[in-house]
Parts: sequence; C-alpha cells; structure tokens
Amino acid sequence: MMPLCIFLVLLSEICQVPAANKTSGITQDSGLIIAKVGETVTLKCFCRDDAVTFLSWYQQSLGGKPLIISTRMKHSTETTMSPKYKDRFQVLAKSQEDINHLRITNLQLSDSATYYCGILEFNAIEFGQGAFLHVKTSLSNIQAVVHQPALEPLRLGDSVNLICTVYAEPCAGEQSLYWFRQGAAQPAIMYRSAGQCKNLSNEESHMKNCTSNFTIKSVNSSDAGMYYCALASCGEIVLGNGTRVEIAGRSTKVSPLLVYCLSVALAVSIIVLLVLAFIMYKLKQNSCSFCKGTTSHLTCSAASDAMSQDAGILHYAALSLNRTSERHRQEDNVESVCVYSRVKSRREK
Repeated sequence: MMPLCIFLVLLSEICQVPAANKTSGITQDSGLIIAKVGETVTLKCFCRDDAVTFLSWYQQSLGGKPLIISTRMKHSTETTMSPKYKDRFQVLAKSQEDINHLRITNLQLSDSATYYCGILEFNAIEFGQGAFLHVKTSLSNIQAVVHQPALEPLRLGDSVNLICTVYAEPCAGEQSLYWFRQGAAQPAIMYRSAGQCKNLSNEESHMKNCTSNFTIKSVNSSDAGMYYCALASCGEIVLGNGTRVEIAGRSTKVSPLLVYCLSVALAVSIIVLLVLAFIMYKLKQNSCSFCKGTTSHLTCSAASDAMSQDAGILHYAALSLNRTSERHRQEDNVESVCVYSRVKSRREK
C-alpha cells in the first residue's frame, strides 16, 4: 500500500503544477511585458509541431484589429515582413531549433500592443496566448494616476468586484479604460470598460475622476492572477498598481525538490517490491520441493557426507525396507527410509 500512496501523492502534486503558456503546438511569452522607449525587446516563440507549415506574428493595438507582422514557412529561415514593420521589427528564425522570435528595436509608444505568435496547421490558424507589451516613457505628456485597492484572499465560488479609480487630465483624443489579466494559467486578456467619469470641484475642473468596476462571479482556480487597470489617453497608456486575486488554499507552486524526492521514493519502492517478489518466489520453490520429497533425499546425502568425516573407520549399510501394504497405507507421503548402522572396528596395535 505504501508505494501506491506515494504514487498517488506524486501524481496529485504533478497535476497541481501550473499549466505552461502553451496553445496547441505554440509556446510563447505571455502576460504583461514592460519596457521603456528606445529599448530593445525580444518576444520568444517556439513551435515543435511537425504538422505546422507556416509561422507568423500579429500585432493588436488597444481597440484595434490584429495586423500581420511577418510570415514564414516552418522549415525555412526566410521571412516576409509587412512594409509597416520592416524598419524596426526582425524575426529570429531557426528551423532546426523551432525558433520564431520577434525582436523590436528602438521601442516607441505606438508599439504598446498585444503580440500573438500564430501557426497554420491543416488549413487552420491558431494563436498563442499573447503578450501585452507596455512601452512607457520617463517624461509623460499626460498627468494621470490609476489606483487599485488590494483584496483579501477569496474562496472558491465567491464573487468579487474589482475597483479602479483614475484621476486624469482631459485629453483631446479618446480616453478609454481597460482591464488586463495576468496569471500563470491565463493569457493577458483585455477588457474594455467605458467607466464613469465626472469633473472634480470647480477649483480643479481640469481634472477628471473616473471609476471602473470589473466583476468576477463564482471565482475558480483559473481566475487567480494579477488584474491591471489601464488608462489609454493621448497616445499613452498608464497602468495601475494591480490587484491580485488569490484563492485561499490554492497551491500555486510545487517545489521541484519535492517532486524529485517523491520520484526517488517511488523508484526505491518499486525496487523493494521487485526484491520481495523474488524472495517470495524462491521461498515458494523451496516449499514445493520439500512437498515433493526432494528434500529428504538431499538430507540423507548430506548426513552420509558428514559421517564419512569421522576419525574412525566407519562402515555404512543402507537398508531399504519393503513396507507392507498395510503399513504403506498408514505412512503417508514417505517414499523411503534411510537407516545407517555404524560399526567401529578396533585398530590393531
């Protein structure tokens, strides 16, 4: 039972390991990536599916549609880039290593968007989870503050209302509020919120106070993660400090050392079981040989060898007694009787 218990514990721990950021045959960077203007960033993408024929990259700005950046055949390093992205975008392709990374140099504010690595497999297009790239500048053109209060850990099935408060200057362009979710098992999904904005007091009429609520009903383990409220205004994006949604009693990380120890314990248990099975097999064989009478012959032979080593000169006579039919019926499971007569002769002086 002990090896079975260890196996079940190991299996349960492995099942609790967070799912990788993977969709079908794609493994790409996901979540929220923050970089500064002028820097260089590389978004990684791997594809180890032999059935894939084409690899591509897409860019989706806030409120916009996905635009194709690049495309190439899986077993070729030649990449076709869209004219809009030829200057600062480059695909790092290695067909043998299944690499299809996207490098962006000299980052600009307009590069803030969600980037998807896509594949073409059996005439169907599939996307990775996507990574939202937030490009910020040290000297912002707008004055805005995004505040998000913290939450207590939740229980499975609870409902929660995430609140975001924004103080910002009016902008000539459109001002929009968004929600981003970042977690180990979830992509950075965008939720657009109209929000409720109102002007502050007359003395500060140039400022606006906007609030946005995001409700999660009946939370489960997949809802855990970091939720960010973002204000898109005047061509820039201002992120809040984030609100972490935690599920009480939910294991988010499994120690690799624990998995290793459980694996070793399982292997040792299997070896011990095999050894015990071998010993039981040998014991069963010896028991069967004794039942068949083989052991009695071996005992007689061993006794004869021991007595031959006596200091004196011994004479042995092995007598075989013919049992009567009546005595034969009384003695069960006895095939032969070994009788030894020991005669010691006197040595002549």
